[in-house]
Amino acid sequence: MSYRKTLKLVCGLAGGSAVLVFAAAAADSRGLFGEPRGREAAGRWSRLTVLRAAQPAWTPASHTPNPTGHAWDFNWDKRDPSTLTNGKKKESSTEDPSSEQDNGKPKATRNILLIRHSQYNLSGLSDKERILTPLGREQAELTGSRLAALGLKYDVLIHSSMARATETANIISKHLSGVDLVSCDLLREGAPIEPVPPVTHWKPDAVYHEDGARIEAAFRRYIHRADTKQKEDSYEIIVCHANVIRYFVCRALQFPPEGWLRMGLNNGSITWLTIRPSGRVALRTLGDSGFMPPDKLTRT
Repeated sequence: MSYRKTLKLVCGLAGGSAVLVFAAAAADSRGLFGEPRGREAAGRWSRLTVLRAAQPAWTPASHTPNPTGHAWDFNWDKRDPSTLTNGKKKESSTEDPSSEQDNGKPKATRNILLIRHSQYNLSGLSDKERILTPLGREQAELTGSRLAALGLKYDVLIHSSMARATETANIISKHLSGVDLVSCDLLREGAPIEPVPPVTHWKPDAVYHEDGARIEAAFRRYIHRADTKQKEDSYEIIVCHANVIRYFVCRALQFPPEGWLRMGLNNGSITWLTIRPSGRVALRTLGDSGFMPPDKLTRT
């Protein structure tokens, strides 16, 4: 068999397995292909060596990566219909239990759009002084325009009671006529849980367990599957803070919550969570700010 035919055969087997290429190179170096050795053989060896280096690492065909972490918990929000009972016995033996269970299942999908507040005055000594900068107000206008352009039927606009989030929400609301604004203290900024890996340059003002309990309470209030009475898909906007949003994302996706600080979010960015009736959660966007010109992007 000629060298070229052998090389084609080697490359065609198992996607060009590195083991077969090595065997072919070894055979060629011993002159087993029946062709002259010397400079020509050395050239072929060099080419085969390069080809061998380009092959992916060999792994057994039976090997598959093992899943890590825990299996998905469908009852993460404690609203799985199969785990809920009313404690009442059926009054009639003719009642269809499958029909009753089906009626108790959520049928709508909740879409939650988490908006980080716009750029604000970092030199402010109190919350009231930490209002939006001129650029921050521009960012809020851009975010409002983007939300309006999506053409979704928004049900409510909830915002943190802190000044920068409230001002951001008020600007956004001008682009979304008819959408009610609701203020919530639970959504205030804080330190949800000590981050891993730890950081030395950032020290939260509040104790982790104090902020953490409040932010976890906010998560349980707002991040869950639809109620069984909800008939249509919903779209809700929550304007709050980077730490809160990052923690919500980790909890909703059942990622380790202590990893919240590994993500970064631009001011005015949109993070979109979708929660299906089954309890499945999808992250459609994380910190989307592509609708802003590059010179308007900040992360303060």
